[in-house]
Amino acid sequence: MINEQNFSLTNTELDELDRFLREQMVEDDQEILLLDGVHGLLTALAVGPQPAQPDEWLPEVLRQPFVDATQGQHILSLLARLNDSIHSELDADCYEPILGEMQDEQGQTGISTAGWCSGFAHGMDLRSNIWELRLDEDMQLVELLAPVMELAAQDGALGDSDAVKPMSDQEYSTRLAELPEIVDAMAQYWRVRPPLGREQQAASMDAAVAYQRRSGHSVH
Repeated sequence: MINEQNFSLTNTELDELDRFLREQMVEDDQEILLLDGVHGLLTALAVGPQPAQPDEWLPEVLRQPFVDATQGQHILSLLARLNDSIHSELDADCYEPILGEMQDEQGQTGISTAGWCSGFAHGMDLRSNIWELRLDEDMQLVELLAPVMELAAQDGALGDSDAVKPMSDQEYSTRLAELPEIVDAMAQYWRVRPPLGREQQAASMDAAVAYQRRSGHSVH
């Protein structure tokens, strides 16, 4: 277990951040990432091919203006510490995803990776050009990402799940238990094989898209 440092959020602070994000969901009809989704997004950026600055990922998280400056500073501080805690856990080899809950048809509550996987996909989208180039060329990365895609499909994060073969409880539990190891493996993959050549050019294109998003314009 890592040491509790200033950037580590307490359960109370996590609940507070979760409530703020849920309030955005109530007030805004756009797709909103809840706490598990934000954690997935920040994880994808932490383990991916190129880091992202807060002004790139914050628009994916914050869809409503703050009530006041004090609230804004507090929420931004919580998000920054959440981001830092992911990097710290990865460095200490003790990463744990923040996952959501769902109810089955019988009303039983269980863990769901849907929000985390959706957030992870958002994070990949911020560096989509690099991910796509590498996935087209390296089966090792495809294999590393496959368990995440399996969980996403199983929990409905990829849309209609009727065509998805259901996992057994044992298979699901195994995949879930492997998720921290998979995340660590992806982080190691990109550390050892950073973007090169045309992938670096693709990174510049990703940065341009992020700038256009922040500016409120589309890129053609």
